[in-house]
Parts: sequence; structure tokens; C-alpha cells
Amino acid sequence: MEIKGNVIVGQSGGPTAVINSSLAGVYKTAKDKGVKKIYGMRNGVEGFLKGKYVDISEHIKSDMDIELLKRTPSSFLGSCRFKLPEPVLGNETFEALFKRLNELEIGYFFYIGGNDSMDTIKKLSDYAQLIASDIKFIGIPKTIDNDLDITDHTPGYGSAAKYIASVTKEVVRDGLVYDMESVTILEIMGRNAGWLTAAAALAKGCDCEGVDLVYLPEVAFDVDKFIEKIRELQKTKKSIVVAISEGICLEDGTYVAELSSQLGNTDAFGHKILTGAGRYLANAITSKIGCKARAIEFNTLQRCAAHMVSRVDITEAFQVGGAGVTAALEGKTGQMVILKRVSSEPYMCVTDVYDVHKIANVEKKVPREWINEEGNGVTEALISYVKPLIQAELTQIIVDGLPHHIVLND
Repeated sequence: MEIKGNVIVGQSGGPTAVINSSLAGVYKTAKDKGVKKIYGMRNGVEGFLKGKYVDISEHIKSDMDIELLKRTPSSFLGSCRFKLPEPVLGNETFEALFKRLNELEIGYFFYIGGNDSMDTIKKLSDYAQLIASDIKFIGIPKTIDNDLDITDHTPGYGSAAKYIASVTKEVVRDGLVYDMESVTILEIMGRNAGWLTAAAALAKGCDCEGVDLVYLPEVAFDVDKFIEKIRELQKTKKSIVVAISEGICLEDGTYVAELSSQLGNTDAFGHKILTGAGRYLANAITSKIGCKARAIEFNTLQRCAAHMVSRVDITEAFQVGGAGVTAALEGKTGQMVILKRVSSEPYMCVTDVYDVHKIANVEKKVPREWINEEGNGVTEALISYVKPLIQAELTQIIVDGLPHHIVLND
């Protein structure tokens, strides 16, 4: 295949434990296929507009560096939450972006990210069509939220799910230490989709009774019914562990987190920054039931725990990066790489590409039939879907007793 120009790649949105594995996949595949220059945007499109970019080959110089990059959490190139305007001829933002792309002789543009990042790919490919640019734009999926449509799942989710299930098992064990009534609420990321919180259900096994209740944003939450459910469970057990999504809402759409505080802050895409649902419910239990209750927010630990990475996840993250490069060099643009599950037993996924216009801004939620009738647990179908994604481990490269990471120095 004929190579027409250089490559540039960026990372956007919240990081994951395996997002750099996708970056490694883009870099290594482009290099192996003979691309002359492979640039990296510093802090995504926002940083690139400010002239911030690097020649990745000056920082990743060996196969060991690639292996370190795959094992390093967070975004090696830095990230951003930057919303592009609608693509219209003469727009200053797009003119500045394409001017810089042309100066670097870019032929292939890759953006590793979630839903908002796919919106960026959609707009850039649309603008390229308006001005008859030959630059190819490909989206590389990433998000621990697992809410990108069409793809079976997203790289990053499997490792986050593995971490959540593992920590949940440890919290369940901890709760059994004392002979006293207690309720522990695990607040897990998930604004509108409950995929992460659902992973807490994987903790149940021959050595663990698992969580007692699971509440996802897909089903309206009722505080009074929740309190009564806790009372009911306390008739048969002393330690209760509950997993909730940070975005659980009342029937009228009010976030439970809003019951205890005013969520005034929003990100660049207008999303409310959620926190506090677990604390609110723990306080409600203490005041209405009188037993000890505490809330644990998993927070950013869900997305940076590379020591708990899934080998399946990190391998697939690398593969989607490479598949994106192959698709672009074949002339495809305005596409996102997807994973297609062709077998569950044994588990097998293959890569493909799909029109990003049909993916961007579409949120994939947990199917209602994968949530139990009461809305406080998940079904075996969901467990069967997630379990293959958390399998196997990848040995960390240890230096002085701790995992070693690669860092992009200015």
C-alpha cells in the first residue's frame, strides 16, 4: 500500500490502565509499515492547536520502551476535554488545525478516546470532506465506561472491571471481621451507563458471597425502598455491601448526589461532575437505621490501576491501535475501530471498522434484561458478557520493588 504522508496520534478524555497500549499499537504498526514520521499531540487537539506535539520516535526508541508504554497507565501524551465546533467552511479552529496538519505533512490522524473523542473524529472527517483534504481520520476506542455503541466492548473496561471486582472481594472480606451490623456502599464511576458498577457482581464466587445489592443508572432509584431493603437484609446478615453507580437518579431525573450537594461544576462538554451519592446514602442509613455505614469512592483508582490490568484488555487495546493504522493506510476515513465477539466459549474477538457518524454521541447502556426485575442486581447474562474481559494478567516490569513506567519528558 502506498503511504501518503506522516501519522499523528492523540489521546483524549479520561485515561485508562491500557490507553497507552493502543498508542503503542498505533506507533509500532505505523513504524513497521514504513511511515516516515509519527507525531504525538500533547494534550490532544487542544494542545495541538497551541503547537504542542512531539516526534514519538525520539521518546520510544526500543522494543523495551514499547513494552513499558503498554504497561504504563494514564495518557502518555497527556489528554484534554475539548469540544470542537460544528464544521463549517472558514471556521478559525478548523483552519488552524488543518494548517498545522498540512505543515507536518500529515496523511493519517488517529484519536484514542471515548464518545466525545469520536465526536471529534466525526467533525474532523466532515471538515476534511468540505475542503477536499486527503487526510484520513480514524477513531481508536477507549473508555472504562464501556458506553461506545456498536463495538462489543471498549479497551479499558476489562481492566477497570477486574480492579472493581477484585477490590470488592477484599471489601466484602473486611466487612466480616467484626460481630456488628454494618453497611458499606461502594460508589463506582458511571454517569448514565452502569457497566462499571455491574462488574462488582463478579466478586461472587466459591470464596466470596459477593455484593448484596447493585444499583445502576439504567433503573430509577428510590431512597425509601433502598432503606427498606437494607432493613430486610439485616434480618439475616450483619455485614452488607452495596455497589452503586455515581449517576443513579430518582424517577424525576435528579441525581442522588444532588440530594446532598449542589453540583454546579461541569466539564467542557457540559457534563455535571458527580460525587457524593454514596456518602448521602450512608448518612441516610445511619440516621434512619442507626447502624454503622460508610461509603467508599473508587474514583480515579478504577482507571489507573495498571497493576491489576487484564491481559485480554491490554492485548486488545494494542490490536485496535494497529487495526486503525491498517484501515487508514487502506484509505478508510471517518471510521472507528470496533471489536466483534465471534465466540464466547472459547472467547474470541476480531477487529473491524465502522462509520463513526453512527457511533459518536450514542450512549450504549446496560440492557434492561441484564438487570434483575427489582432493579437491584444483575443477571447471569451480564456476568457471562464481562467475565472473559478480565481474564489473565500481564507481568509488570518491576524496579526497586515497584512497577516501572515510561514518562514523556518535555
